[in-house]
Amino acid sequence: MMAGRRVFLAALVFAAAWGIPAVAEDIGDAVRGETVFQRQCSACHQIGPEAVNRAGPRLNGIFGRRAGALADFSYSKAMARMGNDGLTWTLETLDAYVANPKALVSGTRMNYRGLADPQARAALLAYLREWSDRPRDIPEAEPTARKTDHDLDPAILGIKGDPAYGEYLSSECTTCHQRDGSDQGIPSIAAWPAEDFVVAMHAYKQKLRPHPVMQMMAGRLSDEEIAALAAYFSTLD
Repeated sequence: MMAGRRVFLAALVFAAAWGIPAVAEDIGDAVRGETVFQRQCSACHQIGPEAVNRAGPRLNGIFGRRAGALADFSYSKAMARMGNDGLTWTLETLDAYVANPKALVSGTRMNYRGLADPQARAALLAYLREWSDRPRDIPEAEPTARKTDHDLDPAILGIKGDPAYGEYLSSECTTCHQRDGSDQGIPSIAAWPAEDFVVAMHAYKQKLRPHPVMQMMAGRLSDEEIAALAAYFSTLD
């Protein structure tokens, strides 16, 4: 791990020597991140030279890896779908997932409510980064580039949706998703908690979730329309 840090620091020195602007900041405090990992993650995940899969997959090499990509781990159907859609673990997507797992993978079986403290998340990601390959160590390069703000405005979550209006809007949704909640190769959204629906749709709008059709659909909807759809689908059994 210390060797990895020396490489990263050397990259910073190289960038400064050649006049490359250090527009990216260090991710966070990896030493603190190890403590966060032990407290928050180690019950299900392992990382390091002897890491093996447990209830969750081993996290070596997580940066730059496609979601659901380890051949020797049995992922949830939801995680496998997101990987097939193109979800890749970067600084931005990992930060969003650790903050609220359902923001990216609605049906994840990871029983974790999320880590709200952005500094603790940054520290955790810095620690995970120590155990990932470094194909590019220039500070501006992914995955060390500064992340954008993906947090959802509480005012958006506070919008009270009109279920009747949501039913009116739902015809495009139900050309693929079944109203009866059955899963026919496309995940069910019936009886989905309204907040989870809103968070997921805004993740598509922000292009954190990678499915291009859903990105297009979500991008056409206003905050009020998303709230209305969420209210409607939450009432379906």
